[in-house]
Amino acid sequence: MTDPLASPPWLLLVSAFLAMETADSLVSLAKVCGGGSITEKVQRFIWDHCINEAARKGHAPYLKCFLKKLINENESNCSEVLDELYEQYAYLMTSMKSFKGNARVRKYITFLFPDGCLYLPSCPKSRKLMFPLQCSLNMLEGDTGCSIWPSSLFLSEFILSFPDIFSNKSCFEVGSGVGLVGICLAHVKASKVKLTDGDLSTLANLRLNLELNQLITKTDAPEKLSEDQNVVKCFHLPWESASESEIHAFMPEIILAADVIYNPECFPHLVRVLANLMNQRKSCSQSRKDTSESSVPDSIWVETKVNGTNEGFIAHVHASGKSDSNGHGIDSRKGAPKRDHPVAYIATVIRNIDTFNYFLELAEQASLTVADITETLKPFNLLPYMQSYDRSSIRLFTVSSN
Repeated sequence: MTDPLASPPWLLLVSAFLAMETADSLVSLAKVCGGGSITEKVQRFIWDHCINEAARKGHAPYLKCFLKKLINENESNCSEVLDELYEQYAYLMTSMKSFKGNARVRKYITFLFPDGCLYLPSCPKSRKLMFPLQCSLNMLEGDTGCSIWPSSLFLSEFILSFPDIFSNKSCFEVGSGVGLVGICLAHVKASKVKLTDGDLSTLANLRLNLELNQLITKTDAPEKLSEDQNVVKCFHLPWESASESEIHAFMPEIILAADVIYNPECFPHLVRVLANLMNQRKSCSQSRKDTSESSVPDSIWVETKVNGTNEGFIAHVHASGKSDSNGHGIDSRKGAPKRDHPVAYIATVIRNIDTFNYFLELAEQASLTVADITETLKPFNLLPYMQSYDRSSIRLFTVSSN
């Protein structure tokens, strides 16, 4: 008998439920499974693979909201509803009084690899990766660091789609939040994964998520970074107070950040951290460049646009002899973009163009070059069930030292 969880429509429904997608999204996916209606077979599947399992450990308000939407949908169409679903809804109605609204929830983010990804070393035989994450639903009330931001989803898809860029590299994340990016870096076998955040509450939640995903972690002082090189670690690093020597101790090859470009008050500190992380290798990089026998430039620079308007920042376009299918310069040995100095990959939603231009201005003053690579390195859609995630609004940039 065919396993229904191996069939795309049913797999999408379960994945959406575990990721706590909206009730409307779940009902929409349930209709796809039932050929346009939520049949008894679909309801039985929801009960067996979603509600019955999650009722013991799930988020009660979320279950209640979904069941209410599901029952109303069928009743409005004069369709039958399973008794088990009615009974579960009634139980939640009577037990909700003791629920605390600020409680953290556990989401399960499932990356689903399409057929075209089978060649990727990051793609498991099952073509499915699932990571549990404790997070908050209270993003707008001060718990931003413990929420899953859209750009972290995009950056995670990017890592899993281009694992050769990060494999065997020392990676460092600025503002790690719930830790999804770091977990993906560990999956693609980055040689070192160092995750940082300036908020102690967020850092505690981050450590828990690393433990949930069987990643050994401990908080060390920067001077001990030479120990346990293959261990994923997290560190308290407030941008405004981090010293130059503290930043230099990390010595990453790749820096990552997701949705950190939104608060102008933090930009001077963020840019200072980025500049210090990159400039620590500037002299070594310059020496290699000066002794190179090649007369072909590594890259050229062209103007690009944000949100359809010419905002005057520049994008990096490789001019090397080889390029991948997207026209991006590659190292023929590994298929990864050529780099001989630290580089940052920053995914962000540009919510305010003036705010973003202020970041660009500070980056230029710090001798950093910001390059838009959104159209040249597009990740696979590994979260096809996540209707709440609008990847079209996200831009991907590299930041490097001049």
